[in-house]
Amino acid sequence: MNRFVVMISSAAAVMAVPALADQAKPMKHGSAMKHEMAKPGAPMAQGAMVHADVIGADGKSMGMVMLQDTPTGVLVKTDLKGLPAGEHGFHFHEKGMCDAAQKFTTAGAHFAAGKMQHGLMVAGGPHGGDMPNAFVGADGMLKAELLNTGVTLAAGPKSLADADGSALVIHAKPDDYKTQPSGDAGDRIACAVVAAPKK
Repeated sequence: MNRFVVMISSAAAVMAVPALADQAKPMKHGSAMKHEMAKPGAPMAQGAMVHADVIGADGKSMGMVMLQDTPTGVLVKTDLKGLPAGEHGFHFHEKGMCDAAQKFTTAGAHFAAGKMQHGLMVAGGPHGGDMPNAFVGADGMLKAELLNTGVTLAAGPKSLADADGSALVIHAKPDDYKTQPSGDAGDRIACAVVAAPKK
């Protein structure tokens, strides 16, 4: 059941999981990202790394999330600022679209990687995209590293780089790890495109 290994929690925030940047120009629909791929629409190679901008509800950059494929899952590194203090739901979602004007509903539901139920505390769960809550300190910063063994950046049924792509979403409230379909985590307050939809 425990698919997650917390690697590092930096001094900027103490948390169970993950998440720099100065305020930038508003990001357009989908958010900017940089990653190594053979060609647009192709699956990422094993060991691929993704650097994705995280945008807030105002469309401005809040920092960066970095993901690297490993033999046992995806290593997630976060470096963010400007988030509300407290615990926040932190998930991969099923579509690679981050439209702040639509409150990030464009990212779809949680990335399930199969027909699992939501929640780390639920029999039949968790979703591949479920991760422990992130804790943001009073300084609004979120920095950490974790390993999610329920997903991959390479081709396959658990791939975040599937036809719809995927996004990383931070919620206003903590995930309660049991309520369907998304842990009663509230509004989506930040989003990053991990992989854009294939055209």
